[in-house]
Amino acid sequence: IITLSDLECDYINARSCCSKLNKWVVPEVIGHAIVTVLMLISLHWFIFLLNLPVATWNIYRYIMVPSGNMGVFDPTEIHNRGQLKSHMKEAMIKLGFHLLCFFMYLYSMILALIND
Repeated sequence: IITLSDLECDYINARSCCSKLNKWVVPEVIGHAIVTVLMLISLHWFIFLLNLPVATWNIYRYIMVPSGNMGVFDPTEIHNRGQLKSHMKEAMIKLGFHLLCFFMYLYSMILALIND
């Protein structure tokens, strides 16, 4: 969010912004897929079903990158067609989702420790 905000205010150029953001796309996809699979294996159905759409969206977004682009965030297209606003909105939604998941995981951990 901060990097996209800096790009919006012209504090950094598009190429450096996109290279910073693109290096975190693959770890995000892998990490979220691992968490989703672990919730499926451990039979936490509600958390699995909550994580599944976000993991699917991350994988879809990574797979659907056009062949000529630098990555999910492309410096030549980030200012065109309102992509900067949509990336900013997506980042805010993901921030809210991860905040919700943090407290759900914390509650689940405390509940598991109390029950043992």
